Amino acid sequence: MNKLIPKIGAAIVTLTVFLFAIFMIVDFPFGSYFVCMFLPIGHIMMAAGFHHESAKEQRVSANIGMIFSAIYAVLIFLVYFAQTTTVRLEDINEQAIKILDFQRGGLLFNYDLLGYGMMALSTFFIGLSIKAESKSDKWLKYLMIIHGVFFIGCFIMPMTGVFTSMANGDNGNGGTIALLFWCAYFIPIGILSYRHFEKEKR
Repeated sequence: MNKLIPKIGAAIVTLTVFLFAIFMIVDFPFGSYFVCMFLPIGHIMMAAGFHHESAKEQRVSANIGMIFSAIYAVLIFLVYFAQTTTVRLEDINEQAIKILDFQRGGLLFNYDLLGYGMMALSTFFIGLSIKAESKSDKWLKYLMIIHGVFFIGCFIMPMTGVFTSMANGDNGNGGTIALLFWCAYFIPIGILSYRHFEKEKR
């Protein structure tokens, strides 16, 4: 079970990121929001697997990675559950829509970015805890550590208003292109994590 559960988590991560990219390309926002609620579930399952197998010397880093994955999950569930329920089904006034509707930018959009910043920190610390014993594990370790750089953009850029402008369409398809780039980066992390947990006990 200690390898099966994180392996399933890695499969969920890979599938949900892939579907997220497809739904963005075909302009199906509800689908994008819906699958994003499964991504943190898969990420926590995957993170728990790396935490379980971490050596004593890397346990602090693995613990921090787990904590940040939980913070990420809470923020993302709040954002996307609101999009698939209240925003989609309720008759909301214009002022509330500007705050709640992901596509308008605003508070929940910024919380979403903060959530993915927490995810970046989670992968960074989990990456530090991985003992890479194969070429694929080394790639996984470095991809997860480098992914931590996304925290800077997710945390700082919302304060500049750049991402809100993208959400409001001021920069054309810039926001979609940025998200597709992230998907192309993160899918290999999911695949390599799946391969990592598929291996026999080392």
